[in-house]
Amino acid sequence: MDEVLHRLEGGVSWITLNRPEAMNAVTWEQREHVIALLSEASADPAVRAVVLTATGPGFCAGADLRSQPPATPTAPQAPRIAGDVSRMIRLGAQRLITAVLDCEKPVIAAVNGTAAGIGAHLALACDLVIAAEGARFIEVFVRRGLVPDGGGAYLLPRLLGPQKAKELLFFGDAVPAEEAARLGLVNKVVPADGLESAARAWAERLAAGPTRALALTKQLVNASLDSDRATALAAEATAQELNMTTADANEGVASFRERRTPKYLGH
Repeated sequence: MDEVLHRLEGGVSWITLNRPEAMNAVTWEQREHVIALLSEASADPAVRAVVLTATGPGFCAGADLRSQPPATPTAPQAPRIAGDVSRMIRLGAQRLITAVLDCEKPVIAAVNGTAAGIGAHLALACDLVIAAEGARFIEVFVRRGLVPDGGGAYLLPRLLGPQKAKELLFFGDAVPAEEAARLGLVNKVVPADGLESAARAWAERLAAGPTRALALTKQLVNASLDSDRATALAAEATAQELNMTTADANEGVASFRERRTPKYLGH
């Protein structure tokens, strides 16, 4: 059974975690596959939006702690030594979250069920989040005596502010989809049987949009959270300069002047 399903449909790359029996706890192989697909989405002009979702009752229950990178003759599995955990986090969970944040196409999370630990961060790193009724978000690390990883302490304060972020990280309580929407973690909550259609509707709108402008907009918004005003405004001006060289920008201006609906080509 393929543990990551993938299809390209109408300019949308659908990436689906497919270990329903394990609530889609992410294995080493799954993580590498998803990272590769996100990298390919950035480079492929045929991809203009991405949907990240899962099969079964859970979106992602976190990292599969029983999963390890395959041993090789030059890198056999060995007893853990100082530095191994830090390296594992940098090359593992952090690479996965960074792949979502850095993907040059807009990424929609269609959260079908529980998103816990790195699974919650995987969803919250996406540009837009649609959750099914009954989905939950859980900062499960504290329940295991662990520090949040996979960018949790970076993402949550930027989405919620530090006080609310600390509440979720300190207590590890489950946040139902409706509450997550009220807090601003989720854009929309829909009935479970309408999740795919809701994700498709948004993804198709994005796929019909000015792809390079969306990529630059994503970069500007993400970078603004770590920038001062002068840096953010300089980046904005540069992005607009770059964008004005695209065919879609010219089409957008021309369609406005001609009072017609623009037809964006994605470049």
